[in-house]
Amino acid sequence: MKVTFRISRYDPETNEGSYVEDFLLEVEEYELTEVTVLDALVEIKEDQDGSLTFRHGCGHGSCGSCAVLINEKNRLACETHLDDLELDEKTVVEVSSLPGFPTIKDLVVDMDNFFRNDRLARPFISGEDERSGPTETEQTPGELRRILEATECINCGACTASCPTYWENEGYLGPAALVRAYRWMEDSRNSEIEERLAALDDEKDGVWGCNKFFNCLEACPKEIDTVGIIEALKRSVITS
Repeated sequence: MKVTFRISRYDPETNEGSYVEDFLLEVEEYELTEVTVLDALVEIKEDQDGSLTFRHGCGHGSCGSCAVLINEKNRLACETHLDDLELDEKTVVEVSSLPGFPTIKDLVVDMDNFFRNDRLARPFISGEDERSGPTETEQTPGELRRILEATECINCGACTASCPTYWENEGYLGPAALVRAYRWMEDSRNSEIEERLAALDDEKDGVWGCNKFFNCLEACPKEIDTVGIIEALKRSVITS
């Protein structure tokens, strides 16, 4: 079957502005469960237009670099198979850069502010652990389970790109940074709790900026309960 890929294009070095361009690929029926949107983008770049620009890395959902908007939903291109899109001969696969971030070129966005917010969330273990010594600091299975879901975050930005609060206020840390803040704050090897909570206790930019649109829940490719984790952070701020 023939599949049309309608891709948003933008080149800052030209005067064309933003536009869409269609590319046609021939895909066998049996390939629909195997071929991903990333595979299609790579084939288009190699065989039809070498100027098409996008990010990708590992190709198996770990690095998060290939997050784009596919048929109006933030997804990882490497994990989105054509069969997931319920294609038929009339279906157009629309691929655009992630919303909420400035576009640098084609499907590549500027994530400097996203990673700035991530640093503000302090994604590292800090403080003195009284169990530290010449051997490794152990963590029990129960302690790991407390943060296990949050450790699944790959920082792809899909959740933050779906957040209307972040669209209106880039100072808001966003769901990704808050999930990572929880992951490191609740780690049993971390001892600096009050300092972290103080940084998150902000009406506009911290946990209280979350308006619970729930877009991030749908956007997360790892199905992390982002809203639930943010609510847990709110409870920690209140009780601290």
